[in-house]
Amino acid sequence: MHIRGDHAQLSVGGRLDVRSAADARTVLHSAVDSGHGDLVLDLTELDSWDATGLGVIMGAHRRAGRANRRLVLRGVPPQMERLLVATRLHRILTIERGVTADPSPRS
Repeated sequence: MHIRGDHAQLSVGGRLDVRSAADARTVLHSAVDSGHGDLVLDLTELDSWDATGLGVIMGAHRRAGRANRRLVLRGVPPQMERLLVATRLHRILTIERGVTADPSPRS
């Protein structure tokens, strides 16, 4: 697992699992505590996460809320987004989706 970025945007790649959870938690909490406004987590390069990794994300979400910040997930891979929907966490977490233009006019 690797995390790059600063207190406003982080890119998470590799596997977010029980082995990397402690390091990820430390980096995410530090980013939440040292910034203002939205904290964007770009998950485009994330290969997988397990229940522990998802718990780290939820913990960062709660910590961000207590700091009057919002955790925004960007580039969530499809299989991971399906898990968020299945667990109904998509209703709690902020997931940024790409905006696609619809060329056809609506009536």
